[in-house]
Amino acid sequence: MTHPPLLAHFNARTFALHGLCTAVLCCLIALTLQTVGQGGWDAQLVYSLAVGLISWLVIDLGRLLLARHQAVAWPSGWRGPVLVLAGIAAGALLGGAIGRRYRGDAQPFSLGRALTSPDGLTTLALTAAISIAMCLVLFHRGKAQELQRAMVQSQRDAAEARLKLLEAQLEPHMVFNTLANLRVLIASDAPRAEAMLDHFIAYLRATLDGSRAPQHALRTEYARLADYLALMAVRMGARLRYQLELPEALAGAAVPALLLQPLVENAIRHGLEPQIAGGEIVVRARATQDGRQLLLEVLDNGAGLAAEPPDIAAVPGQRHFGLEQVRERLLTLYGSQAQLSLQARAEGGTRCSVILPLQTGSTP
Repeated sequence: MTHPPLLAHFNARTFALHGLCTAVLCCLIALTLQTVGQGGWDAQLVYSLAVGLISWLVIDLGRLLLARHQAVAWPSGWRGPVLVLAGIAAGALLGGAIGRRYRGDAQPFSLGRALTSPDGLTTLALTAAISIAMCLVLFHRGKAQELQRAMVQSQRDAAEARLKLLEAQLEPHMVFNTLANLRVLIASDAPRAEAMLDHFIAYLRATLDGSRAPQHALRTEYARLADYLALMAVRMGARLRYQLELPEALAGAAVPALLLQPLVENAIRHGLEPQIAGGEIVVRARATQDGRQLLLEVLDNGAGLAAEPPDIAAVPGQRHFGLEQVRERLLTLYGSQAQLSLQARAEGGTRCSVILPLQTGSTP
C-alpha cells in the first residue's frame, strides 16, 4: 500500500501567494489600527505581521498535512475547526509575544489579561479576524480546485469515450471493404486472394496491437500503413504505386493510432480508382519551420477534387466517412492545435494535410 506524500497538495506558487495575501491583509489591519489611534505604524505593522503570518503558517501547513489523503485540500470533520483554533492560539501566543517585545512590553501572555485588557482583546480579535478570513479563502479555493479537477477529468473521460466510439466505427468500415474485395478475388484470382488475405492478417495484427493505446510512434503508424498499402496493391496491381517518406528524426513522434490509413483509403477510393491507369500515392512527414508541429501529407496524382466542395472533409455522409472521423478525432485530442485540410494540387491530384503538435520521445 502506497501512502501520499506529507504535503500532497503543496504548490510552492500557491503557498507563496497565500503568504503574500496574508501579509497584505495584515498591513491593512495595521493601517486601520494606527488610524484609530491604537499605536504607531511600525508597532502595529510588526504586531499584525507577527500574529497573521504565524497563524497562516500553522493553518496552511496544517491543512496540507491533515488533508493529504483527501481530494479537497481542507481537513474534513472536526479537524478543520480545531486547526483554526490552533492557528488562532499560535498567532496570539507567539505573534502577540513578538509584537509586545517590539513595543517594549515584556509581560507574558495570559488568558485573563487577554480577556480584560484592551491590548489582549486587540490581539485575540486581530488573530481571529486574520485566521478566519484566511481559512475561508483556503476552504473555498480548495473546493474550486477540486471542482476544476473533476470537470477536467470528466472532459477527459468523455473525450476518450468519443475516441473509442469513432475508432469502433472506422475499423469495421475498412474491414468490410476488404472482405468484399476478397470475395471477388476468390472467384477470379485465387493466388491474389491468398496474398491479399496474408496482408490482411498482418494488418489486423498490427491494428490489434495499436488498439491498446490511443497514441503510438509515427514509425508504428507507418508500419501499419505499409501493411494496408500492400493489401491494396494486391487488389489493384500495377495501378497502385506508393512511397512512404519518414525522416528518422520524426520516427518517434506520437500520433493518434489509425490516423493515416483513412486518408490513404480516401485517396485510393476517390483519386486513383476512378482512373483506368490508377496512380501514385506519397505519404510524407516533416516538422514545421518552428519545430513545434508535425505536418503529415498524403499526396496523390489521381482524379482530383473536380466539382467537390473546397473543404470536402466537412461534407457529411458515408462518401468521405474516414476523413470525417479523422477530423473529429483531431478535434477531440488537440482542439484548435490541430487541423486537417484538403487541396487540389497544381500538377493534378489532391493533397491531404494534417498538422498537429509535435511530441517526440514519449512513445516506443
